[in-house]
Amino acid sequence: MIYIHIPFCQRKCNYCAFNSKVSDATEKNSYIDALIKEINLRGDESTVETIYFGGGTPTTLTLNQLEKIICALNKNFRVDKQAEITIEANPGTVNENYLRGLKVLGFNRLSLGVQSFDDELLKILGRIHTSRAAIETITLAKNFFANVSVDLMYGLPNQTLQSLRHEVNHIKNLDIQHVSIYGLEVEEGTKFFELARADNLNLPDENICADMYDFITETLPTLGYNRYEISNFAKKNFESRHNCGYWTGKKYFGFGAGAHSFDGKLRTSNVRDVATYIKNNVPIVEEVVTNQAAMEEFCFLGLRMTAGISAKTFKYKFGASIFDVFGAVIDKNIRRGLLKVDGDKIFLTARGMSLGNEVFTDFLL
Repeated sequence: MIYIHIPFCQRKCNYCAFNSKVSDATEKNSYIDALIKEINLRGDESTVETIYFGGGTPTTLTLNQLEKIICALNKNFRVDKQAEITIEANPGTVNENYLRGLKVLGFNRLSLGVQSFDDELLKILGRIHTSRAAIETITLAKNFFANVSVDLMYGLPNQTLQSLRHEVNHIKNLDIQHVSIYGLEVEEGTKFFELARADNLNLPDENICADMYDFITETLPTLGYNRYEISNFAKKNFESRHNCGYWTGKKYFGFGAGAHSFDGKLRTSNVRDVATYIKNNVPIVEEVVTNQAAMEEFCFLGLRMTAGISAKTFKYKFGASIFDVFGAVIDKNIRRGLLKVDGDKIFLTARGMSLGNEVFTDFLL
């Protein structure tokens, strides 16, 4: 697994706390050079089954810049011929020629940051596209990609349950392969944080947000989307292989400013600041993952998936019974109606899915 971080956007959105910025051509070129240098330094003989370009907005780069990165990856790793290669894009940053170029470069999955199909909400969010542009981009993308995913947000300022129904109806009509849902989180360092602190952000209350969550999670399965993870729904065989790798503890390389890597024992991360990364792009933070931490991660990451975790796999990986290590935690959450055990499998209930963070915290010994 390889993750490539592209920290550039056309405009910083009002809610965004990701490691991203507006930049000029000179800095982008310098960043690409640093990124390729890092790939050259850290490449090995690993067979790569998934590559994910995230950000930021990777499609703010030119096709030529993306080609340079792809060439560096192919030079330094053995990329499987059937690898899932995803790129995040925003409506308004791609056209027909660009999409055709992405396909030629080997990308076979497109993740579109739509967030909303409501023009007023898009303005509030600070997005650069309109609902019409989103629909046109999705329709166009399906001519080149058999695997198109969209992000959809809920709990937005001025959003109502009725308006959310229209959002989901667009998903139905556009016949998309994959949907990721996100409840708005107001984070420090964003414009929304300042507005909320000044009591000038009209957010729906917790009950309405809960109703929105219930509506989405109950409706998408009726439209043919299997819920395979807390926030992710897919048509059959269109689950994100890359993200499933994170949740099941696979090793991964992360390249770019702020990117993380994990080799099964050692976790490293790059400096977040773009200018500093360009000057010195050697991974700077190291954490040796203890056996206890590995057991905890196996549980709280694996439980994000509706399939849950396997007691047999836990025993094979760690040489101990999951019920000896986490028996009290499991029993507690079964009593609360948040976990269920069925044979070898331990998984979240429907209620547990909505209160997942509470369950995950319990698995931190």
